Amino acid sequence: SSICRQMETQTATGPIVLLTRLARVVYRRSTAELLGMTIRELGALAYLRDHHLAAQHALSKALSIDANNCVLLLNDLEARQYVERRRDPMDRRRHLVELTAMGRTALERAELAQGSVEDQVLGMLSMEERSILQRLLTRALEGQLSDTDDE
Repeated sequence: SSICRQMETQTATGPIVLLTRLARVVYRRSTAELLGMTIRELGALAYLRDHHLAAQHALSKALSIDANNCVLLLNDLEARQYVERRRDPMDRRRHLVELTAMGRTALERAELAQGSVEDQVLGMLSMEERSILQRLLTRALEGQLSDTDDE
């Protein structure tokens, strides 16, 4: 019996492969029509809600996108009046980004819609298991993004 468990462990798909597959499912189901925005825009707005006056560079790092793609993303969000960018008065080379009231409202609507996707994708997990999963993923991400705070 323990040999069977060992074999299952050795041949089981690793967590990164599983996360990647699950992320693809979420990405396919999180359409712009459902959310009212792309999932990348939702991620940016959620980050800005949680990090008031975020440095543009920190946002780029947090979303794992290059600076040019971050500028394009922010251009779109600014055109929709979801965010405002301004120069950092302490360092004119930096841009600070802030979520607007319109952006907050759009984010809240998108997160409600995203909740239905989450319920579909994580439906086999209890609320406690979802909470544990969220804590573990948050901790893993924090380990990767710890260098963004000083930018």
